[in-house]
Amino acid sequence: MRGVDLIIRGGTILDGGGGEPYRADIVVRADRIGAIGDIPSNDAPELDATGLLVAPGFIDIHSHSDYTLLVDPRAVSAIHQGVTLEVIGNCGHGCFPVHDVTLARNAIYGFDDVVPLNWSHAHEYFDLLQQSGPAVNVLSLVPNGQLRLDVVGFHDRPATPRELREMRRRLEQCLEEGAWGFSTGLEYPTEASAPEDELEALCEVVADAGALYATHTRRRDAGAADAVAEAVRTAERAGVRLQVSHLIPRSGLQEGERCLAVVDAARERGSDVAFDMHTRLFGFTYLPTVLPAWAMERGPAATAKLLQDPAARERMKQHESILSAGGDWTRIVLLDNDIWPDESRRDIATIAAERGQDSLDTIYDLLLAADDQMHRLMVMIRCYTEEQQKRAFAHPLCMPGSDATTLAPDGRLAGSVFHGAYTWAAWYYRFMVRETQKLTPAEAVRRMTSLPADRVGLRDRGTLHTGAFADLAIFDHDTFGEVATTFEPNQLATGMRHVVVNGTITLQDGALTGRRRGKVLRRGSTDAA
Repeated sequence: MRGVDLIIRGGTILDGGGGEPYRADIVVRADRIGAIGDIPSNDAPELDATGLLVAPGFIDIHSHSDYTLLVDPRAVSAIHQGVTLEVIGNCGHGCFPVHDVTLARNAIYGFDDVVPLNWSHAHEYFDLLQQSGPAVNVLSLVPNGQLRLDVVGFHDRPATPRELREMRRRLEQCLEEGAWGFSTGLEYPTEASAPEDELEALCEVVADAGALYATHTRRRDAGAADAVAEAVRTAERAGVRLQVSHLIPRSGLQEGERCLAVVDAARERGSDVAFDMHTRLFGFTYLPTVLPAWAMERGPAATAKLLQDPAARERMKQHESILSAGGDWTRIVLLDNDIWPDESRRDIATIAAERGQDSLDTIYDLLLAADDQMHRLMVMIRCYTEEQQKRAFAHPLCMPGSDATTLAPDGRLAGSVFHGAYTWAAWYYRFMVRETQKLTPAEAVRRMTSLPADRVGLRDRGTLHTGAFADLAIFDHDTFGEVATTFEPNQLATGMRHVVVNGTITLQDGALTGRRRGKVLRRGSTDAA
């Protein structure tokens, strides 16, 4: 057999489409699958997949690796889980468009100045990301947080008609430069003042391009179902496909059921809507999200002055944020940090009680001590149960996502933490397949491969067939799972034996090979076929 670059020998195929598993060999030619079947011996290199499952590489439908892939493109946490493609630009956060660096850092997860923001447009960011040599494939949505900061600034008001026209123009430009859709993060101060008609006008641009709209909805505590209804209404009026990000709210099982009912009703009406969910039992965000937009619009130094002003503090306390919406400060836990190390892993209510303070005043003091490094203070929001997870992940429209950044236990990101980075796919397979048996291996793989690929609009990725791109995850059914814990999160998943990205072996026998062939996929390009 000529032109064979690699043979995966003796594995059990999970095709990504939900079909019955079957035993076969796979031939890889260049970056594509050349054949599937009983392949005769050949001089080509081989990967032994005997006793292992061979699946399409997993697709992370909800990633925040926009910046960390520039810092460390090895994507170690992802590769060790069989992830071969990440969808970034979610929740209105991302790396373009950028014209004011001070403002832009407010909508970039993991930003630390290691890689300077010296680009402005989508195509410039895509070029730089490709030059970094990512280990995984990457495609991006247009983040509304950056779009709004770029045009409106950090102002707590709707866009003016002129500003909205400019936002629409820049959104269209980003889509033309290769972005796959548009995302919003309406619970964050950067976007909280964007009204429904503003979002509809932007989604019309997305609909005209045939692209996807993904939204972190406006409320995820009390009133969460109404916020999902707003997202559905916006999408239906604009005629755009809708992906609701991490649908299940922080306000309990009943509100979660109402959110699911809104999605089901929309599907029954013929709306093209689906959703994803992260795999943590808690939310995870920056402590400064407690502040209103007006307190951050002039940069860290001005914010610090406001935090020292008792009158400004009283005004800030009137703002309902992603952290204060639930009204229970015992569920907000400060994570490990070197600014307040003695307060790490403790909840805000306990810290405040020991200080004899109101919880918000305690937070303002914690932030004030961080000076211009406020973004390094991160918190978890304890809010989910395993029963909520079971119900969400069993729903036929649900797909899992990391809601995290790619990380590595060594190198420049060794000290960084983002819960879910090392665990999401491994946890999902272990929990939903082996532990609860809610999903078969074939169905769990489908939800991590062809389902997100179809949602985004990818062809020839997410399934195993002759001619498809050779993105492969080869793993042990019995041992694939997570090791990381809540307070020891930076531990590699186990059970992933080999990973192939665009025909290149990136992980072999559980170890990185040092070879990276990920691509930045631009909508409309041949690589995105």
